[in-house]
Amino acid sequence: MPYLGSEDTVRELRRALSNPNIQSDQLRYRNTILKVIRAMSQGVDVSGLFSEMVKACATVDIVQKKLVYVFLCSYATLNPELSLLVINTLRKDCQDPNPMVRSLALRNMTNLRLPSLVEYVEQPLTAALRDRAACVRRVAVLGWAKLHNLQPNSEIDAAVVNELYSLLRDPDPVVMVNCLRALEEILKEEGGIAINKPITHHLLNRLKDCDVWGQCEVLRILQRYQPQSEDELFNILSLLDASLVSPHPPVMAATLSLFLSLCSSLPAVSLAALERVRGPLLAACGSTSREMRFTALCHIQLLLRSLPGLMGAHYKRFFCGYAEPAYIKQRKMQVLVELVNDENVAMLLDELKGYCTDVNTDTAQAAISAIGRIGRSYSDSCLQILTGLLALKQDHITSAVVQTMRDLVWVCPQCSDTVCLALEGCEETLQDSQGRQALLWLLGVYGERVSSAPYTLEVFIDGVRCEASLGVKMELLTTTMRLFLCRPAETQDMLGRLLHYCIEEETDMCVRDQALLYYRLLHCGIGETRKVLQGRRSDPSLGVLIGRPAEPISQWARSFNTLEPLRQGTIEMESASRGSPEHVTFEPKTNTDLSDTLNCSQVEKVHSDSDSASRRTDSCADVLASSVAVALSLSLSPALSPEEFERLWLQRQALHSEQGAEKMVEEEDYVCLEAWFHSTAIPHCSPQSLQAGLQLVNIQTLAFTPPHTLPWRVYLYTHAQHGHSGDAPRSTLILGELLHTGEANNKAGAKKGMCDGEVGVEGMQAERVREGVQTTDDGLSGKESVRKEEGVKVTLKQQPRDDQALKGFLSILKTVLHTLSSERN
Repeated sequence: MPYLGSEDTVRELRRALSNPNIQSDQLRYRNTILKVIRAMSQGVDVSGLFSEMVKACATVDIVQKKLVYVFLCSYATLNPELSLLVINTLRKDCQDPNPMVRSLALRNMTNLRLPSLVEYVEQPLTAALRDRAACVRRVAVLGWAKLHNLQPNSEIDAAVVNELYSLLRDPDPVVMVNCLRALEEILKEEGGIAINKPITHHLLNRLKDCDVWGQCEVLRILQRYQPQSEDELFNILSLLDASLVSPHPPVMAATLSLFLSLCSSLPAVSLAALERVRGPLLAACGSTSREMRFTALCHIQLLLRSLPGLMGAHYKRFFCGYAEPAYIKQRKMQVLVELVNDENVAMLLDELKGYCTDVNTDTAQAAISAIGRIGRSYSDSCLQILTGLLALKQDHITSAVVQTMRDLVWVCPQCSDTVCLALEGCEETLQDSQGRQALLWLLGVYGERVSSAPYTLEVFIDGVRCEASLGVKMELLTTTMRLFLCRPAETQDMLGRLLHYCIEEETDMCVRDQALLYYRLLHCGIGETRKVLQGRRSDPSLGVLIGRPAEPISQWARSFNTLEPLRQGTIEMESASRGSPEHVTFEPKTNTDLSDTLNCSQVEKVHSDSDSASRRTDSCADVLASSVAVALSLSLSPALSPEEFERLWLQRQALHSEQGAEKMVEEEDYVCLEAWFHSTAIPHCSPQSLQAGLQLVNIQTLAFTPPHTLPWRVYLYTHAQHGHSGDAPRSTLILGELLHTGEANNKAGAKKGMCDGEVGVEGMQAERVREGVQTTDDGLSGKESVRKEEGVKVTLKQQPRDDQALKGFLSILKTVLHTLSSERN
């Protein structure tokens, strides 16, 4: 908004610009123009001086020209008619012998951004493309991009495009890079600049002549090119080798991204490239720029997903400095958790213990959370540190410790005795709602082991009228009910008082409804109440995944050198802020192709209604792949008897043989999927280990053959439930069979290779789809090795059909089998 008194200021400036005495004195005239620019930058509306400033641009003083051009470009859109007066001066300056004047005129001619002036700008720009001075050619190339942006719907001049392509071989590297950017903008509708072999090799040979950002632009555009042979690929990689260890982090990151794109089918080369960038990444972590350090740490976390030991010998480089900002300290602690092993665990825990008393509460709580995550593998040492922190009697530390202990006993139930002993007296220090919720959950689940649990609850119940947190009230109701079931004599009176207050006096409907639910549940009897409230106390399956296997590089290669790694780390720091740990759902990753997790020889039989029976799907991976992530939970209820399982398993095959395919279409939707999990260790696992591992994720085994028996079979089932946003949760029944014949799959390989996918729709002719499956680091290999080694065939039948739920179940089943296989090996 213009300042008050701006009219007097503009009037005075107009008088000065029109004064002949000032115009004749070049220095005074320039200072007057400078006052105009200063007033414009302060918010004064000086657009009324446009005509006077147009007259001022006719000068040989370059400084004065620059000041006038700044004014004209700012107010040209408000005065399109008067802007025509400056075109003659600008076109005249384009013929000036001084290349600086020519480039300045061209730049400001295109910065006027007026469609009515396009016809006057095209001829000087065309001539400037062949100018002897490189600075003029640089401006002219970008000028054509500005002109196209001004009129995006206009036809593209083929002669201009050809001229820009020819300027890719300009001796000036800045002109070459500007041509790339201009062609990207002009040919955006056609997919950008066309990259062929000659252009690619020319850009690679000129790469060292470009500046940092020019190299990044060239490397980004080269990701579109696919080498035509393996020899050409390795020639390109040789040219990029020097850039891979560049001292400039942006160039190194862009080069590695290009490496991963070119070597997607060569995982060994990709892993070697990751090893090469270890030094530059560590150097970037010590950069004086905080933003550079944070970005390097985020990308190191990405690399550790495929090479967990990449930075193991350099863990001290991730120790936090006193003066570092909190967001860098927290990211370094996340990296330290990934680098823990038997040799350095003592030193890392001692370092993290020092961070727990940091003056920044977020940093202190992040350090405590990091100790808790390490505690999944080294529980004794971590519990000793956490218990010692409780003695400090500081609110934010006690809250973070209690939340961490709650999460720790959920995945490591063997820690519960130590945690119960440490809870005595914690309620006196806790002030925040999240810490009190965690304490209440622990008292409700392990209340029989905490001697002071009823007295602690009584303090909470007496102050419930003053409690402001809705979550604490609801957790208090659940905890009191659970404690009543194991210690009724001590809890009966306070439970009655709490229910009376929540039902009769509480104004929040959520708390009141929960109290009514528990009140009516008690009327059903203690037995029914126990079934509802006394569920499982832990989920050790989450702890098993602390030593997760290395991920294939393809799962994160596309996000490297983007903003995505910078956003991912904040999710890990939010685990302590959730409520009861029972409310954990499986969230399958988006855009995950099943070929990355299972080496599939997949046969999908899709039965749908008559309207959709004519639709043919190309492959199982295409059917199941989806860009919408849904929350998936598995359940064992309602239970399925062996007889019912057998009936459902054989029902479809029997109906098909008796009624034919046309009547089968009238049945409700279901899916039959066959996939291969390549492992020789699973059939040799003990039945107890296999059953326990599957039950941890709510998958029930009904029958299995003894180990070392051929053919080896396991039958299992589960109920999968998920809900799309805005829709009610959907439940589906999944039946499964694990089969190991003991053969090398030669017959299966002859009939259809492991890399071939086949999809059939009953009632139509089967269609075979052949597609290549890359080798991954999960132990899944291609056609050759699968025929030579043994595998486990996974057959799944689902009804009603739910592709998202089946995709999530496959991911969970694969994780369990891989974990059991790793432990067996």
